[in-house]
Amino acid sequence: MKPVKKKKTEEPELEPLCCCEYIDRNGEKNHVAACLCDCQDLDEGCDRWLTCQSLRPETCERITDTISDRLRIPWLRGAKKVNISIVPPLVLLPVFLHVASWHFLLGVVVLTSLPMLALWYYYLTHRRKEQTLFFLSLGLFSLGYMYYVFLREVVPQGRVGPTQLALLTCGLLLILLALYRAKKNPGYLSNDKSPSNSQIECPVKKGQEKTKGFPGTDASGSLNNRTLKDDVRGSSRVGLDSPAKVKEDWCAKCQLVRPARAWHCRICGICVRRMDHHCVCCVGESNHQAFILALSIFLLTSVYGISLTLNTICRDRSLFTALFYCPGVYANYSSALSFTCVWYSVIITAGMAYIFLIQLINISYNVTEREVQQALRQKTGRRLLCGLIVDTGQYNRGFLRNWLQFSTLGTHTVHTPAEDIV
Repeated sequence: MKPVKKKKTEEPELEPLCCCEYIDRNGEKNHVAACLCDCQDLDEGCDRWLTCQSLRPETCERITDTISDRLRIPWLRGAKKVNISIVPPLVLLPVFLHVASWHFLLGVVVLTSLPMLALWYYYLTHRRKEQTLFFLSLGLFSLGYMYYVFLREVVPQGRVGPTQLALLTCGLLLILLALYRAKKNPGYLSNDKSPSNSQIECPVKKGQEKTKGFPGTDASGSLNNRTLKDDVRGSSRVGLDSPAKVKEDWCAKCQLVRPARAWHCRICGICVRRMDHHCVCCVGESNHQAFILALSIFLLTSVYGISLTLNTICRDRSLFTALFYCPGVYANYSSALSFTCVWYSVIITAGMAYIFLIQLINISYNVTEREVQQALRQKTGRRLLCGLIVDTGQYNRGFLRNWLQFSTLGTHTVHTPAEDIV
């Protein structure tokens, strides 16, 4: 008898998820309504807290991971995960501003502590090299909430005309458009176009150093006399005349040779052309102009909104005088909330104005923020105006040429092949 062939066992198809279901980090189907069920880490943490025992660091990390995994919103074909760093600004900012509007002293305490808390959180996440959406959420929600308070408390008093409201609304939309452009690709580098860039091997044997995987090396590992043309317009060529220079430009994480002025962003985890800094977004060659444009539009719109609000709640007073002397502003809760939001906007605007000024100075001297910090650490830059200006002198070509180069960042030109460079 012929052996009967066994039928292949068909794997059961997964049932489609409804809007409130999701696959958790353990690979199991879960429901949004069961967010507080079967949480052993949370139960253990509550027990230790009730018995006045300290929580272990690994327990806190597991609790945080569980909360971030179960924090979801209903969506089509399964609940979507929400980044936990988005939530605090949405809850704390309205609470703090409403508390600050109760009394003048509360306003001073709250408005002083908010920047300090934001800076503390920035240095905490920056030191741990963690990605966070806290500042992006804080910035966008601040814009939206200030606009909401303006429409709810200031416009009904009748001193803001339709033209002024239209200008403020257009400024807000332009800010969002420029910020969206700045959040796009800042000029990420990839090794797709250079498959010859393999991993680096640098074994040290008998005082000799061997390099492997760099462009421009022959089979014996020695370097050729040719140099590789930089793939970024306006940047200097990457010289391969010495192994030390090659190792300095080589990124072991991205597995590629960085062009001049490129750097590895430790938060984004990828190399960026003409890397400047990382704040809300990674600022590089392709989005530096959009970043500057977003800052300038924000400053103009913020100052215009502040002036409209102060002219409404502090009548017949100049802009500067109304900021420090506006009698009777706390007698009405509506005017008190508007005045508190004005001062919050002033603090944010002052911080953005300082960043904008630093950026303008760096562009005028053709330096990036990373190059400034590196020059200060190595004491190689020339400091002017009490350290406000740092000139490395490496790429400075004069004020007009520096701004001309900045105006042409991100443009694509035809490069000369590397074989034609001798």
